[in-house]
Amino acid sequence: MAQEPIKVCMLGEFSLQNGSVGVNDGDNRTKKVWLLLAYMIYCRGRTTTPDELVELLWGSEGGSINPLNALKTMFHRVRATLDPLGERAGHTLILRREGSYVWNSDIPVELDIDEFDRLCKAGANARSEEKRIEKWMEAAALYRGDFLAKLSNEIWVVPIAAYYHNLYVDTVLSTLPLLEARRRWEDMEALCRAALVHEPYSEEFYRYLMVSLIWQDRQRSAAEVYEQMSELLLARFGIMPSDTMRALYREALRSRNDNTVAPGVILEQLREEENGAGALFCDYDIFKSIYHSFARAVARSGDAVHLALISIECQGGGDLPRRSLDRVVDNLKELIQKNLRRGDIAARCSVSQFILLLPQANYENSCMVCERIIKTFNRQYPHSPATLRSSVHPLEPNP
Repeated sequence: MAQEPIKVCMLGEFSLQNGSVGVNDGDNRTKKVWLLLAYMIYCRGRTTTPDELVELLWGSEGGSINPLNALKTMFHRVRATLDPLGERAGHTLILRREGSYVWNSDIPVELDIDEFDRLCKAGANARSEEKRIEKWMEAAALYRGDFLAKLSNEIWVVPIAAYYHNLYVDTVLSTLPLLEARRRWEDMEALCRAALVHEPYSEEFYRYLMVSLIWQDRQRSAAEVYEQMSELLLARFGIMPSDTMRALYREALRSRNDNTVAPGVILEQLREEENGAGALFCDYDIFKSIYHSFARAVARSGDAVHLALISIECQGGGDLPRRSLDRVVDNLKELIQKNLRRGDIAARCSVSQFILLLPQANYENSCMVCERIIKTFNRQYPHSPATLRSSVHPLEPNP
């Protein structure tokens, strides 16, 4: 084999590249082949005994097989996997010594995890912030996924994967404030979007992403990011975004009209994009602002306005399975929108509740609205595992 370093990627896809030829864990090989190969490379600085490798591959099942013959067969498959990298590459790279196995240290290899570690440390030790940003951005670009992602359930992989994942998150969170201070909004956006692929529930990454979009005058994109995040957190954890995120959302909804704008342009911006029937559905944070506006108006006019809360419960008690709850939520949202008037407002206020604002509706009419929605739901979905409950409350004027 040529003595050029073999490039090994373990972050995300597991692959080996020797010049123009390579192999990766997308090839049609059994999981144990890639497990054994990954272990040999990661432990390349020492010999591994047959007992250690049998335990790795078969664990408690090892007693039901002929372990030495099974291990020889597995190494035959591993070597066959490596052979495309060069003539007899499998036998050159994996050696047998005194009954044990070892990765050939005479053949140079370059691992992405080593380079990732080096760049993170180089950034931390850099004397200038510009150099720190440069090294940390290079490190982040190397992180294409968790360590040996397709082997993530293996006991020895778990702590190593956690180490590199946490190092990646810490590095990105250390880089973003430096980019923000230099107003490098496009770099901030790109880094956040990449980080959210690997850490999709991080409010901090969403916050920096929204900030970068707002400063690029892309308020609509920033608002969409918030709405996606809000839906994700609500569906996954049943929680609402923080006050900081809601404040950013309100800022994103305000148009940045820095110069004088003609009245016609303002009216066009205010026009509803879709002239659909039924209630206006909005984010809960926007619902609260509308509620405050109605509370002020009612104090002056004395009009009847009521709030209705519709809750989803599991028949017989307990919690609905997530998939069932999501289906009920989607069906109920559609029914609420169809059964309310255009002047009514609705929002999802928790993982299993909707809140309705019903202007010019007295208590009896508001109760009838809720009963109609619940009866329609029960009629259309008679086998649903959910039970709907409603309550109606008068809107309290804000003097």
